[in-house]
Amino acid sequence: MTQPPQTLDELNTCSAQAFAAAMADIWEHAPWVAARVVDQRPFASVAALHQAMVDVVAALDEPARVAFYAGHPELAGADARRGSMTADSVAEQGTLSLASLSDAEAERWDALNQAYRTRFGFPFILCIRRHTRESALRAFEQRLQHDRTTELAAALDEIAAITRLRLEARIVSATPTALT
Repeated sequence: MTQPPQTLDELNTCSAQAFAAAMADIWEHAPWVAARVVDQRPFASVAALHQAMVDVVAALDEPARVAFYAGHPELAGADARRGSMTADSVAEQGTLSLASLSDAEAERWDALNQAYRTRFGFPFILCIRRHTRESALRAFEQRLQHDRTTELAAALDEIAAITRLRLEARIVSATPTALT
């Protein structure tokens, strides 16, 4: 068995199948995102590779973007408590111990998740590694006040932050970018 590509040079020169396989888990249940940029190689930087993938998602029409967003797990939701998310999501939500909330905390998160999904039609998406549990809850409550257009853009921004961190963790010698 061959090793998956681990450097940008390897990603730029490997087979299309190896590239797609190496990048498949960057996007939550959406390996097609990486597959759509394989023909754009070579990428000059990890940032260029990431931006190409973000552009694929940004170019989707609204129904397709909402369907893509819907593939993401709820923060501190039932999937988190069951441990039935992707390994990346388990690790990310684990930074705030979202799988082990008290009953009262779980009820609060569940109510926010339900209100958000009812309002926008997809789960609340947040780059949890940039937050404490308290700041995540504040962001949740603030973003519930957004209009749909603003929230569609905010969700994409958060997904871009999540995927940038995932990509940088997988590519050897990737210099992490500052998250704001």
